[in-house]
Amino acid sequence: MTGRTAAVRRPSLLRRVAGEKSAVRRFDGLMLVAVAGLCVIGTLLVWSSTRTWAPGATGLVKKHMLNQALGVVLCGIVASIDHRAMRAYAPLVFLTSVVGLGLVITPLGATINGSHSWILLGGGFAVQPSEFAKVGLLLITAMLLAQPAEGSDRPRGFDVVLALLAAALTIGLVMLQPDLGTAMVLAVIAASALIIAGVRKRWIAALTTVAGAAVFAVFYFQLLEPYQVARFTAFVDPSVDPRGVGYNSTQSLIAIGSGQLLGKGLLGGGQTTGRFVPEQHTDFIFTVAGEEFGFLGSVTVVLLLGVVLLRGLKIARECEDRFGTLVAGTIVCWFAFQMFINVGMTIGIMPITGLPLPFVSYGGTATFANLIAVGLLQAIRVRGHSFD
Repeated sequence: MTGRTAAVRRPSLLRRVAGEKSAVRRFDGLMLVAVAGLCVIGTLLVWSSTRTWAPGATGLVKKHMLNQALGVVLCGIVASIDHRAMRAYAPLVFLTSVVGLGLVITPLGATINGSHSWILLGGGFAVQPSEFAKVGLLLITAMLLAQPAEGSDRPRGFDVVLALLAAALTIGLVMLQPDLGTAMVLAVIAASALIIAGVRKRWIAALTTVAGAAVFAVFYFQLLEPYQVARFTAFVDPSVDPRGVGYNSTQSLIAIGSGQLLGKGLLGGGQTTGRFVPEQHTDFIFTVAGEEFGFLGSVTVVLLLGVVLLRGLKIARECEDRFGTLVAGTIVCWFAFQMFINVGMTIGIMPITGLPLPFVSYGGTATFANLIAVGLLQAIRVRGHSFD
């Protein structure tokens, strides 16, 4: 290498390093702090809710921390990619997620907690493709709806139809598992993308009518599984069968109520230690926060979740390209809906749907999907608008 060649390459390398440092400084630090806080709280709650029965006392919490570490790596990788380049990869990501959903309904799929939603990988690890389907669906809908029709700021009708077909395919495969909670999240993702994209009101009216008819058909023709019907029954009146269908809701309310203002302290919850609340380390982890950290601790969790939503909304509003705005806005709607449903079902204002609390609940695939979404938000924050 000649001296001149080295001199030419050195400034290029320095500029690249300087550009990477500048990109890091543009990250939304407040969002990252909130996510980190939720992950730390989640680790403590998983430890408290599993220490009396998990293998080796700390087996699950170690696995949870490993999942978080891998999720942070995925978040960093995604955040380093220009979100506009992801538009070209959206079809591949979507098709991969659909293949994963398809494999679940083959002999490769496994049933866990009544839902045939998993693929076992061995070594105690399993993957839930429906979590990655959330990312795949939001990317493909954003890609299809980002390009407006000629002479208009609205997406083309053909692209709207394609987005709806993508959503129908994904939701249909998830309902075959069946997983009503995740199907609801996917429906919210698709609907949010359409609304943010500014589709014509007749599309919204038609979709609302179809959705209403679908809900009516599900209940009228009794298409839900017995355990799903039982969850709605318990939501309407938990006292009907407090030891049966209303057990989860009743024990959840007891746990949260017993925490009062300041809680019983970490590892001090009787409901948690006694394992009275089923699936407390996953779907009902908010009850651990309520019992052991009290009202103030629960509010802290909700406030941190709120910070993530508000910062995500800010990123969506400030983004200067339609694709980035659609992706960021849809992620915010996804997180907001799932957070509301999870917290709501633990305090009795929503039916039990089996949705985890983002960044807090135990679950590897869900953790990966959530942190990938955070990486997308950070990528949009860095490159979606100028910092003049």
